Amino acid sequence: MLSSVVARRLVSGVCQAAMRPAFTGLVSSRGYRGDTADDTRADLIEIPLPPWDERPGEAIDIKKRRLLYESRKRGMLENCILLSLFAKRYLNTMTASQLYQYDRLINEPSNDWDIYYWATEAQPTPEVYQGEIMDMLQEFAKNRDQEQRLDAPSLEYLEKESQ
Repeated sequence: MLSSVVARRLVSGVCQAAMRPAFTGLVSSRGYRGDTADDTRADLIEIPLPPWDERPGEAIDIKKRRLLYESRKRGMLENCILLSLFAKRYLNTMTASQLYQYDRLINEPSNDWDIYYWATEAQPTPEVYQGEIMDMLQEFAKNRDQEQRLDAPSLEYLEKESQ
């Protein structure tokens, strides 16, 4: 009885091994579609986002608070850390023009990776976003002082500034 079980396993294993080469040519390999040269990207879905609107009547104090929140809550950790630390250092000293540029920069582009690539100079910045704020952000991203930037700053510094 035991020998018949062993014999069946042996025969089925040999048969499967013999059949495997015949089937490999019939089964297409699976891979990421973007890797192919003829990918038309027709299957990509562009999610429409509401257009960025300037808030002309917004008080400067409210705008700074909103931009601080939006700098911290990006949906992507890299930008959350980069933009929240940038906001901690520069937001309170920005002029109205600089606040406008920063607001537009972090809220108009629909892809956070674009902002990250522009800030780190991995890709060229579009003309519309080039300016004083982008220059400041690109310089900040270089981290010349080699600060340890592993997390967004705590909000305790806001309490100290308000006292």
